[in-house]
Amino acid sequence: MVEQYLNNRLIVLYILPFLLGLLTVFSFQPFNYSILNFFILPLFFYLIVFIKKKSKSTYRKKPYRKNLFIFGTIFGFSFFLSNIHWITNSLTFDENFRILIPFGLILIPLFLSLFFSLITIMVGPVLSLNLPSIIIFSASLALSDFVRAKILTGFPWNLWAYSFSSLTEIIQILNIIGLFAFNLLSITIFMLPSILFFKLDFVKKMLILLLLPAVLFLFYIYGSHSINLNQKKMKDFEEKFNLKVISPNFELIYGLDSEEIETRLQKLIKYSEPEKNLKTLFVWPEGVFSGYSFDEISKLKSIFKENFSKNHFILFGINKISEKEKGVYNSLVITNYQLEILQEYKKQKLVPFGEFLPMENLLSKIGLKKITEGHGSFLKGQKQNNLIIDKLNILPLICYEVIFTELIQSSNNKTNLIINISEDGWFGQSIGPYQHFTKSIFRAIENNTFLVRSANKGISAIINNKGEIVKKLSSLEAGNIQIEVPLIESKNKNKNDLIFFVLLITYIFIFKLYKKNNGK
Repeated sequence: MVEQYLNNRLIVLYILPFLLGLLTVFSFQPFNYSILNFFILPLFFYLIVFIKKKSKSTYRKKPYRKNLFIFGTIFGFSFFLSNIHWITNSLTFDENFRILIPFGLILIPLFLSLFFSLITIMVGPVLSLNLPSIIIFSASLALSDFVRAKILTGFPWNLWAYSFSSLTEIIQILNIIGLFAFNLLSITIFMLPSILFFKLDFVKKMLILLLLPAVLFLFYIYGSHSINLNQKKMKDFEEKFNLKVISPNFELIYGLDSEEIETRLQKLIKYSEPEKNLKTLFVWPEGVFSGYSFDEISKLKSIFKENFSKNHFILFGINKISEKEKGVYNSLVITNYQLEILQEYKKQKLVPFGEFLPMENLLSKIGLKKITEGHGSFLKGQKQNNLIIDKLNILPLICYEVIFTELIQSSNNKTNLIINISEDGWFGQSIGPYQHFTKSIFRAIENNTFLVRSANKGISAIINNKGEIVKKLSSLEAGNIQIEVPLIESKNKNKNDLIFFVLLITYIFIFKLYKKNNGK
């Protein structure tokens, strides 16, 4: 019966990869069924080998490279369709964009599927049911994820490593080896059950499979020890700074008038609950002033003066007009109680189509514009130093900048706080805000630094330097969370992807060595 289905080209090349790709979404936030990947990746691998074999017999009317390309494309399309379908929710806030929803739902996953289809067609012909094939397949998938994170504007979303996000002890290794090396090891671990398909005796299969719990157990022991040491250290840590993270739960609405903006400000102040004599940094989300520029809200300076004191600093996202560059930046500013800017950060990683329009000169002629308010694209910020306020040395990240490890790796060694502000209202009550939040956990561990996140309509949280959630507000909660954050100045920060490349070269070397010996 099974053989009959596997001989059906439609089932093997289209239906099975589509179903496998769909299932991957349940291994990530908010579901966290990472165990699924121990089935999905081995089956994906086995079917590639199966297709290569069948293309020379049952599927012989079609070249096997074409079959592999189709198989990889369908899996990749389904993977991205299920994992990032929520991005089309951002097209519902402007009637002019609603017509693009079907295109966004199909074309974006279809384009991204090339990262799977190209790898499948490149390594598929050399795969067999043996250990070296697992090694080269794992290396290929990990390299594909790395390339996806770097080319064009980069999109390192939902790497396989992120399916371990709920297992805090296991992911502590991130601080030493980095995201991409951990991603390579994660894929390899998920691939180990492929041994069951091999023509090995039962004892050998069991011995190899024992590597799986052994490696995870070692990761767990290291992580648990690291977390316990950190807890002891934090008890005696004296240098702290008071922070309040505010989540206002504002509706995402275009075209607010000045009275509505003032009402929003009053609500932000209410949720902030400022204490006059307590030195505090208030962290408000991105987008709270809905398209207004800093110059426009400066008219509300008197309200700031009435409610805040000299002991207060206010951090928030705002549009900042640049007369010199003749454009607008998506900025993060820190002001005093008189609404004077003390520090400013200009967003470096802009969202394609969301904050800038690729090939703007051409596409604007046919009526297209960026999704956010306003017609022109935001200006791109350049690399800049951390924001220094009092004893705080802040690495600022606006919205999805938190998914880019290079911004963490290139940060100042004296960084003692990461602040991520975001407007997650674009994605409604979808899985998007949960997936977005997960990335913050990984960045905190990599940099061994407390991370605070303020997100409108998303998850606001305080995450310690080991990725543990100290306090949290859900996407539907309005209010604040407060902490005296320890100002950890640690040298134990992940600074590059060297270990990833060392592992990658080692994997390729092992495979080449096997091929050479096997050829002899």
